[in-house]
Amino acid sequence: MSSIDQRLAAAGIELPRPVAPIANYVPFVRTANLVHISGQVSLDASGGITGVVGEDVDMAKAVAAARLCGVNLITQMKVACDGDLDRVVRIVKLGGFVQAGPTFFDIPTVVNGCSDLMVEIFGDAGRHARSAVGVYRLPRNFAVEVDAVVEIR
Repeated sequence: MSSIDQRLAAAGIELPRPVAPIANYVPFVRTANLVHISGQVSLDASGGITGVVGEDVDMAKAVAAARLCGVNLITQMKVACDGDLDRVVRIVKLGGFVQAGPTFFDIPTVVNGCSDLMVEIFGDAGRHARSAVGVYRLPRNFAVEVDAVVEIR
């Protein structure tokens, strides 16, 4: 078991099966030592966290949605690393998108749900550059979507 797998287990995280794309794209693209991971939504076995943050999704649920996106990103990283998450050198950048209501502006706090998970699991290698953007709508009404650029060996 890799050290990253041990950290996931200690955090009580069991990685789900990778989510298949819902349109004409691939889950990730590797070019040299960088992996660009397509946006992962707040989806889990129960159907996930949907709705508009600040209206029908409160802050705690929105942060949990972003964390769930992070779990799905790690799942895609594991596939890209042929099952060995210890090959992750650095989380380079996250792009966070929050389906926000018209009076909700605390987008960075929501996306921290994913950012905090990356640091919890990958340590200093999980510290990253980031965008956090409020959007009008996300696919299938998901509350949060996050994409990533990851350096691997």
